[in-house]
Amino acid sequence: MQVEQSTLEFKSDARQDLGRRKNNKSLLDGHSKAVQQVSDLIERVANTSANVLILGESGTGKEVVARSIHTISNRAAKYFVPVNCAAIPQELLESELFGHVKGAFTGAITDRKGRFELAEGGTLFLDEIGDMDLNMQAKLLRVLQEKVYERVGSGKSIRANVRVIAATHRNLDDMVAKGEFREDLYYRLHVYPIELPPLRRRSEDLPSLVYAITDKIRQETGTDVKVTPDAMSALARYTWPGNVRELSNLLERLSILYPDKEVDAAKLPSKYSTFSTPKLPSSALVSESVATEEFAEIESTDQDESCSTIGLPVLTRDGVDLKAHIASVEQFYIAQALELANGVVAQAAKLLGLRRTTLVEKLKKHQFQRTSTS
Repeated sequence: MQVEQSTLEFKSDARQDLGRRKNNKSLLDGHSKAVQQVSDLIERVANTSANVLILGESGTGKEVVARSIHTISNRAAKYFVPVNCAAIPQELLESELFGHVKGAFTGAITDRKGRFELAEGGTLFLDEIGDMDLNMQAKLLRVLQEKVYERVGSGKSIRANVRVIAATHRNLDDMVAKGEFREDLYYRLHVYPIELPPLRRRSEDLPSLVYAITDKIRQETGTDVKVTPDAMSALARYTWPGNVRELSNLLERLSILYPDKEVDAAKLPSKYSTFSTPKLPSSALVSESVATEEFAEIESTDQDESCSTIGLPVLTRDGVDLKAHIASVEQFYIAQALELANGVVAQAAKLLGLRRTTLVEKLKKHQFQRTSTS
């Protein structure tokens, strides 16, 4: 059964979703080269009219990236309209995208605007584009080429001034080779590809992500989640098949199970705690810690043990992103100092052996939200 949704209802949904969009943007924070490259790609393409194709595993934040592009683009004053192509039956997708007129089919009791019309002047995000069937792919291709479409049941053409961003976790190259995805549509969408790294390849960003997600939970529920260094180390060594979405779900679950309490490795579900390392002193407890990367098996056992004990990555022939890890360590101690100083910058600076002005600069650099500047 098709669900009717008026423009008024859509606007209400969009307003309610505004706060979530702003909070989710923080999930792009990080110091890894991979995240910085994604951020650079977002900034470069935002104010162009190019179609964007976002590629990445499930849970890597494809919609977050799409929203970020829209937010800093010259279309930001208009709507960002998401459509999950996998969640809508293919026989209803045409009406969902292009709308319909009254009487176009059984159940079409009123005229209805489609997502293209709702996104006029703004951005249409087609998530899981790889699940769209070939028939709908042809119709989408026409809109991208000719910038016009018709509502189902109507012969009147409507001009489309919409920026299209598509995303998928599937390998479209393979689908094109197998005849499952139109090659011409692929190249129309593939004007500007952005590939998102899985969380297991950017473990140095884990502290920033944990900090951002727990801060979001605190703002929404008033519950503080405090992750100890040994728990952070365990999380950093986990492979994260569900990526950032899995991390977010885990932290939300922990906030319910252990509200305003310390969460060490022993409190983590077994599949995460299996990766724990030796426990650090309780004095090192903060809400954001230094992450480990996936530890490589190397011949130097002493080096491996000493590094894992303090939550640092082992240096292998593949190298490490030193700048990113130094930035994470800096954030670690700034967060701890601010917590001990109850947000008073001058006191936090004293704890860190810094001048107040120096700490203020670092707070701006790392985009800390401060409640006090005294």
